[in-house]
Amino acid sequence: MNTPYDEALAGTLIDRTIREKIVLVAVALPGDTDEEVEASLDELALLVDTAGADEVARLVQRRDAPDHTWYVGKGKAEELKELCLAVDSDTVVFDNELAPAQQFNLEKLLGRTAIDRTAVILDIFGQNAHTMEGKAQVELALLRYRLPRLRRGKNAKLSQQRGGVGGRFGSGETKIETDRRRIMRRITKLERELASLADTRSLQRQGRQRSGLASVAIVGYTNAGKSTLLNQLTQSGVLTEDRLFATLDPTTRRLALPGGEPVLLTDTVGFISRLPHGLVESFKGTLEVAALADYLVHVVDASAVDPNGQMDAVREVLRDISAADVPELVVFNKADLAPAAAKELVEEHPGSIAVSASTGAGMDLFLRTIGDRLRALAVVYELVVPYERGDVLASIHREGEVVSTSEGEAAWTIRARLSDPSAGRLDEFITETDL
Repeated sequence: MNTPYDEALAGTLIDRTIREKIVLVAVALPGDTDEEVEASLDELALLVDTAGADEVARLVQRRDAPDHTWYVGKGKAEELKELCLAVDSDTVVFDNELAPAQQFNLEKLLGRTAIDRTAVILDIFGQNAHTMEGKAQVELALLRYRLPRLRRGKNAKLSQQRGGVGGRFGSGETKIETDRRRIMRRITKLERELASLADTRSLQRQGRQRSGLASVAIVGYTNAGKSTLLNQLTQSGVLTEDRLFATLDPTTRRLALPGGEPVLLTDTVGFISRLPHGLVESFKGTLEVAALADYLVHVVDASAVDPNGQMDAVREVLRDISAADVPELVVFNKADLAPAAAKELVEEHPGSIAVSASTGAGMDLFLRTIGDRLRALAVVYELVVPYERGDVLASIHREGEVVSTSEGEAAWTIRARLSDPSAGRLDEFITETDL
């Protein structure tokens, strides 16, 4: 039996043997430089390529404010129509966010599909969601995006009968009132399912906290090499591809640091400039792993055109999910592809390091650095453990970092760095704390 997610996909997937032709459009507003606009369009072209289509032309207009009817001016909209005819494009993709009315007016004028950057990102997420939770999160975000865009077509039916990039979830088969109620019911159901999954994840997290292991979350711009880093460190076999948003579902692995202390390392979904708010909201349950981590490993592509801009975009999302105050280690990855740029970036950002997750270069430095950072966060406790309690001694060595051990007449006196959960379990043996 097909799931609602499968039904949403059915009959609307792109024919991968015939790639769509896409015209990219951007409106440069006051404060936008020409370089920033072109860089953003280049990234949009990568998104379109990941979605399974090809850029055949692009058009840019500079305006003081968006036109309320077509976003671009009337004359530029007519020029866009002629361009689409000349290159025989299937779809127009705006780098700016379109209002539902603007999208409707553009499609009516152009005679072809018009979507925005948000729709392309949602489309890619729809292709890459594989787990039950991932599919639910993507479907929820997409339904929230679709709801205000429902409109009447001929015979009071939805004019959403299209496939292609950004259109793989539009059913277009029911009347608008019925469809709106159906979508609202589905949104409510998905919200309940995700809340239940969040409760399950919370219980799992509590179990990990009771284990006394520090948690480290890997965050970064999409395709920065986060999953490759996790694989290099833990040989976990997580899917890695040279494409945007290859990873949507978090993966947690155990990692032993050079001092012997184990930590939990979690890969997360990649971020991107202007990540749709609906996706952030839908994925908050998954992204909270970053907000609750003891430390963040912020992976940055040293070979990117604008690594600092990508860092800013990641930190903006971290602020949205209340993770801005979690301490971070900035890791400039792909140093093998851009050694000079990586060296310059490390000098520009004191405390950062450069690595190559694909070749393994810099992994020893990474492990030493993250180990030192985590130890600096841990509190040093003094514990007195009777000789007959070898099990407690073993727990201290397993869960913390032993700084020193001395032997008395009837007990060991141990100084060790411990996490809060471990300290709570060993409270009866603690005699002193170094804050």
